[in-house]
Amino acid sequence: MIPKQEFARRRQLLMQTMEPGSIAIIASSQELVRSRDTHFMFRQDSDFHYLCGFPEPNAVIALIPGREHGEFVLFCNEKDPEQETWHGRRCGPEAACDLYSADDAFPIDDIDDILPGMMEGRQRIYYEMGKNNELDSRVMNWVNKIRSQVKKGAQPPGEFIDLRHALHELRLFKSAAEIKLMRKSAQIAVDAHLRAMRECRPGMTEWQIEAELHYEFARQGARSPAYSSIVASGNNACILHYTENSSKLRKDDLLLIDAGAEYEMYASDITRTFPVSGRFSNAQKELYQLVLKAQDAAIGSVKPGNHWMQPHEEAVKVLTEGMIELGLLKGGLDELIEQEAYKQYYMHKTGHWIGLDVHDVGDYSIEGQPRILEENMVLTVEPAIYIPEDDTSAPAKYRGIGIRIEDDVLVTKQGHEVLTSGVPKTIDEIESIMAKQKAA
Repeated sequence: MIPKQEFARRRQLLMQTMEPGSIAIIASSQELVRSRDTHFMFRQDSDFHYLCGFPEPNAVIALIPGREHGEFVLFCNEKDPEQETWHGRRCGPEAACDLYSADDAFPIDDIDDILPGMMEGRQRIYYEMGKNNELDSRVMNWVNKIRSQVKKGAQPPGEFIDLRHALHELRLFKSAAEIKLMRKSAQIAVDAHLRAMRECRPGMTEWQIEAELHYEFARQGARSPAYSSIVASGNNACILHYTENSSKLRKDDLLLIDAGAEYEMYASDITRTFPVSGRFSNAQKELYQLVLKAQDAAIGSVKPGNHWMQPHEEAVKVLTEGMIELGLLKGGLDELIEQEAYKQYYMHKTGHWIGLDVHDVGDYSIEGQPRILEENMVLTVEPAIYIPEDDTSAPAKYRGIGIRIEDDVLVTKQGHEVLTSGVPKTIDEIESIMAKQKAA
């Protein structure tokens, strides 16, 4: 759990990046209709959560550096016994000051009357324009309302500044409390992947494996996956974001599972690929060992001082060498890398930031150069190889095989820590754990 003091520190750090005479406006997520009068399960906006932890929809926070009566103002739903009977408890403005350390809190229905007065006299508005069309329109209406009073001495803001760059830079570096939550999220996902390996049998459906994953998530307090779980057997694994999860598992196929938990808003992201039968074929072993070797090389380059692209470059080098050895590519190593020939079988980057969002925020390059890795960044490392069954240019024994291996890696002071190392990934470890279950 993130303590109130940390939310306050985040707000202060953000306000320190703002120009004098500014106001920042950040909105919560809204409830989304699933069908007719039912809604998707509510999930708070990550930026909004990062700054205050308030868990309800239909809320707005304003950060106003130097405001006499307090810099953190929250607008939220009022208490309403009838609505709460139908839809759940509300915090209400009064309790929000105590529970979430707001300096002032007001009913959201009064925002049109109150917030323009707080904006008046501020030269700049820090805001995520284009993220919420309805709020975009309201913010402009508030500005125009102030502009209409210029002849009476009102001073409207004259500049909009995108809030995202400064806020997302803060989110990129994880605190000790965040890392603790990410370790917990990772451990839940580890246990779910282990469960899937143990329960896997030929003849099951992909959705049954998905159910095992989600059961383990929910059993440990992660009620939602961090993203749509991928359970892809055989040639389905050659579809990078396959989520149909509807095919039957065949004994000679590999099963690729890409699934992570969301625990107290923080994501984990693990991919493992293993044989449905419990034993790799020789062709599967050759490709699997290549991807594992690439991942080992990539993870080895995760340390402070190296740049963001180095894990990818290490993986590409190993994968391309292996593709040449296995007859998937022909030519010289350097030439094939320069031509990006490897993209025929490996078309994505080797990782992404992870945190409150599974594809978390933060710049990947600065002034056109790959970003330097620093302590307390967290990234995934996920090399892969995909050889569709209809690729007649590949040796027949490799067709229809997709393999990806992914872990979450924390950059530490001296190097790195693999947060998701609890799921086995060597061939011997995988075959052993699956053999033990089948013998039980």
